[in-house]
Amino acid sequence: MACPESVDTLLANKDGLAAFRTFLKSEFSEENVDFWLACEDFKKTKSSAKMVAKAQKIYSDFIQADAPKEINIDFHTKNDISQNISEPTLSCFDDAQRLIYSLMAKDSFPRFLRSEAYKDLVQKQKNRNKKRWLPFS
Repeated sequence: MACPESVDTLLANKDGLAAFRTFLKSEFSEENVDFWLACEDFKKTKSSAKMVAKAQKIYSDFIQADAPKEINIDFHTKNDISQNISEPTLSCFDDAQRLIYSLMAKDSFPRFLRSEAYKDLVQKQKNRNKKRWLPFS
């Protein structure tokens, strides 16, 4: 398997995502990928009632002070979300999601590429006789 070109390729691959999540758990930072995935799901929400419920869950799980999976974002971004959470829009978490994506891409992803979790993923893909990274497998 060739090296995944980007975090996008990794996150789009079921096995890649599972290996990355395992790696982040070992670093005590799996909340980042969990938040990113929750935001991706949130942006697909059609019903406004579901949007409010999902936004509240994301807020209580990841954003509010002492949240069980609190993500590391700046005060300004956190404050903007807090002020608008009662009337959420599909883009209300975009700034925070961009920050967390950037953190994963610049910090966690390079370490992941040097990790045992990544080596295991490469071996698993080789064992399936895949010649290159297939993001939609």
